[in-house]
Amino acid sequence: MQVSNATAASGTSNPFETKAALQKAAQQFEAVFLRQMIGAMRSASLAEGITDSSATQQFQDMADARTADAMSTKGAMGIAELLMHQFGARVKDDSPAQTGSMAATGTATTAEGV
Repeated sequence: MQVSNATAASGTSNPFETKAALQKAAQQFEAVFLRQMIGAMRSASLAEGITDSSATQQFQDMADARTADAMSTKGAMGIAELLMHQFGARVKDDSPAQTGSMAATGTATTAEGV
């Protein structure tokens, strides 16, 4: 049982150990969601245009991806903010004081197991 405490204290068990990592993952999720939404909206066209070709479609896909990334960075839809609100309590803060106290706690837990 002490082995799992030592592993948890070393930070290898949780990939979203800090709020910054969780924020980055939440923004990436929002970008993927927006890409899917923009792609679905674009595919709902009623007629083909004069300039429709595979090259134009590829350019539009790249432009849509950039638009989705920009929207997620600005928090346009608020999905990342909602994810942070829901999962933020499960990760540690980025403050160095708390990180130092967590390391001291992990050392004490490891020492008890020895």
